[in-house]
Amino acid sequence: MSKREQARAEAAFMRGDVGVDGAATEEKQDEAEVEKGKAREALLRGRAYLGREFLTWLLWRSESGDVLIEHEGEGVTVLFMGRVVLRGVAGDVTEMSAKGTLAPYSEQVKHSLDRGLLVAQARLRLTNGEKEYEVTLDSEFLDVRAAKLPALMSEEEDDQITERLFLTEQLSAMVDALVSDFLAVRAGRSWSKQVVPAMKEWMRGDEKGADALSKAARARGKEARAARN
Repeated sequence: MSKREQARAEAAFMRGDVGVDGAATEEKQDEAEVEKGKAREALLRGRAYLGREFLTWLLWRSESGDVLIEHEGEGVTVLFMGRVVLRGVAGDVTEMSAKGTLAPYSEQVKHSLDRGLLVAQARLRLTNGEKEYEVTLDSEFLDVRAAKLPALMSEEEDDQITERLFLTEQLSAMVDALVSDFLAVRAGRSWSKQVVPAMKEWMRGDEKGADALSKAARARGKEARAARN
C-alpha cells in the first residue's frame, strides 16, 4: 500500500467510514455529524488557518473574563498569559511574538491582528471551579506543547498516576468543548455578519466593540446550543 493510500485509509478510519478491519461500517452517519467531522478533521490535520482562527477567536472571547463553556457542572473561563506567537501568510511581517503577563491583550497584538496576523501559539489558563490548568496550544494541530495540572490531592503514587490521568482527560475535554463551540460559530450565519465585525472592532479598540461582542456572544451561544442539541 502506498503512503497516499495508507493516509486515505487512516482518514477513513478516523471519520468512522471503516472499521479496524478496513470494512465499511454499517451505521450511516447523520449528514450534520459528517460535516462537523470533516471540519474537525480539517482542524486536526494541519489546516493551520482554521486553528489560528480558533485561537484568535478564543483570545477575543476570553478578554471579558466571562464563562465560555460549562464542564462538570461548573463554568470554565480562559485567560491568555505570557508569550503569544502571531503568524500570517502575506505582508511585510509574517510572524511576531509578544511576551509579558498580559501581552496577548495588548494594543500591539490587537493592532497586528487587525493587519492580518492570527494567533499561532499561546499559553492559556483554564479555570474550572477551583481547579486551574495551564496549557500551551499550537494552531497547526492544536497540539498540547506543555501543560500544568492542578495540585494533586492523592498521596499514594498509584493514586497520583490515576489522578494525573483523570486531570489530563479533563483538560482535553475542555479544549475539545471550546473547539466544538468555535466550529459551531464558524459554520453559522453569524460568523461573517456579527462575529468577524465585532472582532475587528475589538482589534481596533472601537468603543462599540463591547456592544458588538455582547451581541455576537449571544449569537454564539444560540448556535453552540443548537449544535449540541
